[in-house]
Amino acid sequence: MSKTVLITGGANGIGRATAIELAKNKYDIVINYLTSEEKALQLQRTLIEEYGVNCLAIKADISKEDEVDAMVSQIEKQLGGVDILINNAAIDLSNLFHLKTADEFRRTLDVNVVGAYICSRRVYSHMKQQEYGRIINISSTNGINTYFPMCFDYDASKAALISLTHNLAMQFAPYVNVNAIAPGFIGTENELDGYDEEFLKEETRKILVERYGQPEEVAYLIKFLISDQADYINNTVIRIDGGQKGSC
Repeated sequence: MSKTVLITGGANGIGRATAIELAKNKYDIVINYLTSEEKALQLQRTLIEEYGVNCLAIKADISKEDEVDAMVSQIEKQLGGVDILINNAAIDLSNLFHLKTADEFRRTLDVNVVGAYICSRRVYSHMKQQEYGRIINISSTNGINTYFPMCFDYDASKAALISLTHNLAMQFAPYVNVNAIAPGFIGTENELDGYDEEFLKEETRKILVERYGQPEEVAYLIKFLISDQADYINNTVIRIDGGQKGSC
């Protein structure tokens, strides 16, 4: 029987690349989205028609418990439950430090950290019952070694997500493996939007392989971590940053 993967923020960037890569490997996919309905529905059609997997596209604000509960209940009814959770949804409300507001900070934490917690807690009962589960939290090198006032709330949220990873791994042991991935400069639409060529050149000079990463490369790592070959990898954080020397 195919395993069902819920990918939050699954319509764009790393989430989209992961959905495609896992569908190629015959996982059933649930694409969670909030604002990217057209992209989510288009991706759903692609996965069903090209790869022959079951696929749902479900709108839900993961920072709200009732919406997460409704989403997972629908998955349980239609696909049996969530076997693998990819906590990928995130927002980055970058702004000058003195223009940042407490409401922006709270919203960033609500989506990036609290949302991951709500989703993880909601899917755990099914994973525990079947004595199997995988949770991958998409953190960032911004949560490890980046100090940049324009995105300090984002950086704090990604550091908190790493802490959440360790605590969930301990709480959900021994049947559910919980790991985090910390991407560096990945060339998604959102990451590249608004940057000029000179800035991109400057940033790639900070990376040992002298290029930014591709969303598909993160998807390959996710595919490995949820596979049987990674059964003994738990409670860890894996950087995928090309050997990043400095923060962006």
